[in-house]
Amino acid sequence: MPDAATSLPQYTPSPRELDDVELLRMGVLAPLDGFEGADSDITLVAPTELVEAAQELGGLEITDPEQVPLAVVSVEDTYPAGEGMTGVVGEVRALPGIIRRAFGDRYRAPSTSRTKMSPRTLTVPVDAPLTASDLATLAELVDDRPVLFLVLTGDGSPRGLSPHGLIRATVTAAAGFGDAHVIAVPAAARADETGDLAFRRHVAAAYAPGHDIHWPKGEGPLTEEIAAVVEADRPTGTDQGLVVFFTGLSGSGKSTLAHALCDRLLESGGRSVTLLDGDRVRRNLSKGLTFSREDRETNIERIGWVAAEVARHGGLAICSPIAPFDRTRKAARAMAEEVGAAFVLFHVATPLEECERRDRKHLYAKARRGEVTDFTGISSPYEVPTDADLAFDTTGRTVDDVLNEILELLTDRGWLPREVRDPVVLAVP
Repeated sequence: MPDAATSLPQYTPSPRELDDVELLRMGVLAPLDGFEGADSDITLVAPTELVEAAQELGGLEITDPEQVPLAVVSVEDTYPAGEGMTGVVGEVRALPGIIRRAFGDRYRAPSTSRTKMSPRTLTVPVDAPLTASDLATLAELVDDRPVLFLVLTGDGSPRGLSPHGLIRATVTAAAGFGDAHVIAVPAAARADETGDLAFRRHVAAAYAPGHDIHWPKGEGPLTEEIAAVVEADRPTGTDQGLVVFFTGLSGSGKSTLAHALCDRLLESGGRSVTLLDGDRVRRNLSKGLTFSREDRETNIERIGWVAAEVARHGGLAICSPIAPFDRTRKAARAMAEEVGAAFVLFHVATPLEECERRDRKHLYAKARRGEVTDFTGISSPYEVPTDADLAFDTTGRTVDDVLNEILELLTDRGWLPREVRDPVVLAVP
């Protein structure tokens, strides 16, 4: 294994891959000490040019999203992993870097529990809030034994809660037991259900001080104390953060509708609203980006990230970019859902001919003459959404007519109060 050096190419992998790096660093996956081939559940995929450089320089340095070096991966073998990407097979060597996160002191290596806790300990893996039934069963099983609550917080593992929310809920549950300990482990969910079960069993066995492991069923209601933690972490209804995402061709009417929705919400009050209009974002957040496919996708990713941050704190973000590509629309949805926010996608499906007729900036004409390149609908594709919550053609319809249809959906799903659909109108002198 090569020594880490500043000349090594750096790469920040996906959340799931970062979780696996952490497990490998802590020895959770022993005897496995690195990433395996395409048929394995423990894989790492990176841009081909980075992998090629890593092969020449002796390793690939893995960093977290804040660019803190965490490990060096040797490149012992590679395999194709899609356009522009290559899979890496190789040993992982830990670097001194520490991932900063909430409850950081709860994340411990398996040696902490296996060497310091009694073999009589009952190990309880937790990936969802423990129910009243779960706690009653545990009370019968525990007797006078210590309990180790092993909280699985990796990407896709906590069900219905954020990682820190699940830890809080588990700490609340643990308070009801005499000799209880809570350890968190970033074990990310596997895509295959069978493989995921085997993976979780391996992780639990790595931490268990003895052989007694109990898997909660997660059935029935929560206790009041745990329900309060869940409600605070994942509010619902009008308290839940919301991202409203309009997509459609230039001239389809998406910006007009986004502004109309924003105005209606500001007039009715009761929610914090942020408008992320395409042109406004281009002037500020994405200043300097071109209209190449890569830069357009970067623009949408930035919008999605900001919208998710607004929604994380209970706000409502309204976005109205063209967003022609399915991948980045799905990325925006994933970012919102990751923070516990709701995401609704509106496809403003106004036909190209109507969009061209409305074009006051003559952009379509310039695109057809070749004066504007990579123009969506003319020289660049628009991938029609298959996952839109609502699609509508604005041809021949008034703004109020379409807006009412939008508000009907948002209120029916409980994200907005019913009064928004019938605002109080005061006389203007």
